[in-house]
Amino acid sequence: VQLQASGGGMVQPGGSLRLSCAPSGRNLDYSTVGWFRQAPGKEREAVSAISRSYTRKFMSNSVKGRFTVSKDNAENMFFLQMNNLKPEDTAVYYCATSRYNLITSSWSQTAQYDTWGQGTLVTVSS
Repeated sequence: VQLQASGGGMVQPGGSLRLSCAPSGRNLDYSTVGWFRQAPGKEREAVSAISRSYTRKFMSNSVKGRFTVSKDNAENMFFLQMNNLKPEDTAVYYCATSRYNLITSSWSQTAQYDTWGQGTLVTVSS
């Protein structure tokens, strides 16, 4: 199973983008979907995550109030709506899934995720 992330691009500060992530191949078994990003020269950082049951959502402080995570169970797709983008949001964004029901203390750890997408580049610049 692979994950296909899409929706990245270049946008001016204050603009919006919607990232999508879709699995390909056989049915994906997961419990948590996460979004991560990696800026040039920096470590990969967690942005947001959502449980399969929709009962838990997590958001990093740096994007809280601007980004929204969601998923469409019927279409088996995952989304990251990004509003009021800032230059510091520039990064390659990755979606990932975990077989675990991640909680507050674990959702941001890359090691908890076992399937990763190829990444989509988001550039925020005037």
